[in-house]
Amino acid sequence: MNKQLWQKAKDFITVCYRELDKPAEEVNRRLNGVKEEIERTGSYTQTFEELSHGAKMAWRNSNRCIGRLFWQTLHVFDERAAATEQEVFDALTRHVEFATNDGKIRPTITVFRPTAPNQEDIRIWNHQLVRYAGYQTEAGLKGDPASVELTAKCQQLGWRGAGTDFDVLPWVVQIGQRPPKLLEIDKEIVKEVAITHSSYDWFADLGLKWYGVPIISDMKLEIGGIDYKFAPFNGWYMGTEIGARNLADEFRYNQLPLIAEKLELDTTKASTLWKDRALVELNTAVLHSFKCAGVSIVDHHTAAQQFKTFEQNEEREGRGVTGDWTWLIPPMSPAAVHIFHKEYEDAIQTPNYFYQEPAYPLKK
Repeated sequence: MNKQLWQKAKDFITVCYRELDKPAEEVNRRLNGVKEEIERTGSYTQTFEELSHGAKMAWRNSNRCIGRLFWQTLHVFDERAAATEQEVFDALTRHVEFATNDGKIRPTITVFRPTAPNQEDIRIWNHQLVRYAGYQTEAGLKGDPASVELTAKCQQLGWRGAGTDFDVLPWVVQIGQRPPKLLEIDKEIVKEVAITHSSYDWFADLGLKWYGVPIISDMKLEIGGIDYKFAPFNGWYMGTEIGARNLADEFRYNQLPLIAEKLELDTTKASTLWKDRALVELNTAVLHSFKCAGVSIVDHHTAAQQFKTFEQNEEREGRGVTGDWTWLIPPMSPAAVHIFHKEYEDAIQTPNYFYQEPAYPLKK
């Protein structure tokens, strides 16, 4: 028998069933059934209740996530029966539509079949279900530099984007060793937000926008020793993810110099704090635009307050809060939130979400 898998399964089911207030006899009956199944097949199949609560526990245990207060609200879609690329594409479409909810974003995860003996893994090449393409052109980079390699892979598979800064990449799904299959996303289901500013009309002329729902699709969900290599999940954006990273980082859309120029700031030396001033206006614009569009978003100060409530809730439940401080502090004004002044143990607990090797071969 796979003793390591059995131990992980036993630990998970014991905690899961206790949190679900299951009677002791039901716990023992389930443990006996799991042990017998592992002895017979080398693995075991989790019930939907175990899958659902396990996915929520994984969010609760995510050390890098500041939004864990809402872990119990996660909607879980069980797509373990999906076996063809088309079935996968259909499930992903349902996820995007449900999670988007016309802007009133719902935290959602769609779980596809796990790694198991004599069963091909299902993987997606995309980092997020919605992300913009990046093109290496003779005139320089166009679009999102973070997507250049995947964009080239999609082009090799026959995809042709419009060549703008904001082309939504197609989905690329691969089952086992089969050839990857590509599907253009229905633009009607992708909620995008044009970035404008409440005080500067020229902001609209920058032509910036961003998609409303961040759906991470390339991480592995591990529950009770079972690996789900394809389980896309989403919450909603914290404004700084867009305004202080995606649109601001020099290695991404790098918009701060242009915004500083429009603000007529002195960019000849760092001590004028032109980057800081441009950063504030960009983040102000992101929050303003999402709220005007009716799309869920949270500012970093509110998110930190919500995390404090999460910490208090966990303390009442007798659970310690683990965390990666370097990720929990916001990328803008971190010293203005309580997280900056605390220490967290960066211990990994399971269930959890883990990084894994990309589904497609990377350049050397």
